[in-house]
Amino acid sequence: MNEDSYRQLEARGARLEAGLSTAIAEHNVPARVQRTGSLWTLFFTPQPVTDYTSAKASDTAAFARFFHGMLQRGVYLPPSQFEAAFISLAHSERDIDDTIAAAREVLRDVAG
Repeated sequence: MNEDSYRQLEARGARLEAGLSTAIAEHNVPARVQRTGSLWTLFFTPQPVTDYTSAKASDTAAFARFFHGMLQRGVYLPPSQFEAAFISLAHSERDIDDTIAAAREVLRDVAG
């Protein structure tokens, strides 16, 4: 790992976060992306998630629907909303785009 590697991970993470946030807004889903660097998760809550209590107030049933919808589309996420997903240097720009596209479809279904 070098400085360029970390810049690439941050750029991919920011791109994924922006794409997911846009999909959330498009479908008016009460959710938010929590991300730091290459670690991220989606919480199904309209409130900021800042600690264990606020994380526990999220809709885990909605996350379960999201998880299974993403899995059906070939995106493997941790099965618990309380775990982080990771982006690595092995993930290409196309992988990020495909993940955002899958999330857009799944969030539409979750909202419906």
